[in-house]
Amino acid sequence: MASAPPADIVLQDLVVAYERHPAVHHLSGRFAAGSLTAVVGPNGGGKSTLLKTIAGIQPVSGGRLELGGLARRDIALLPQNAEIDRSIPIDVLDLVCIGFMTRLSMLRGIDKTMRRRAQEALALVGLSGFEHRLIDTLSGGQFQRALFARVLVQEASVILLDEPFAAIDAATTRDLVALIGRWHEEGRTVIAVSHDLELVRQSFPTALLLAREAVAWGATETVLTPPLLARARQRSEAWDESAAACELSDDPHSDHRHVA
Repeated sequence: MASAPPADIVLQDLVVAYERHPAVHHLSGRFAAGSLTAVVGPNGGGKSTLLKTIAGIQPVSGGRLELGGLARRDIALLPQNAEIDRSIPIDVLDLVCIGFMTRLSMLRGIDKTMRRRAQEALALVGLSGFEHRLIDTLSGGQFQRALFARVLVQEASVILLDEPFAAIDAATTRDLVALIGRWHEEGRTVIAVSHDLELVRQSFPTALLLAREAVAWGATETVLTPPLLARARQRSEAWDESAAACELSDDPHSDHRHVA
């Protein structure tokens, strides 16, 4: 089944909280369909939480998240490397084939056509011949390429990348940035968390500077300015972890709900 056409992702006063303490606090804005956006900001600023919420992994605590009719299968999330257990004894081809699982019924397994498509995806990321290597034998860059191949086979309308360039070599970064550019040219919506501000300036036309709350959101050259980056650091440092829990509505008829 093909993905739905891209649609705007709209956030209206979005709150995402852990034990009622917000990781994302009253965030409003729009990821336009087909846009290419970097989410940047200090550690603990809610960047990964925002991606997980869009992907449906972390629930909305308040406000609204509107996906424009997209189903969860139309959204692909590449998590941080640290969140993936590489001790699981599976080979590279099987890792990539996991990408098909969001579109398979309970009664259908991986077939020859899917395995061929997985091999083609591995070729596109420069991993031809690695199909039967166990994932724990891969270098950091090779493993990230394999994860990108897994995203490729999902054919998602929305692609969420959490720190895709962390701890990988320059050649791998260059190749993966090119693949992201290709997704953008195809009209997919791509949202990537990154700490590499120079790379963001070079490769992402739009940026969201997030320190639990939005500091700035717009054209990258207007967002990644020294005053705004300093403001984001100040907001992060001033955040009171011991403050009272965020007041969220428990009324199911209020506007504090998730609209898919």
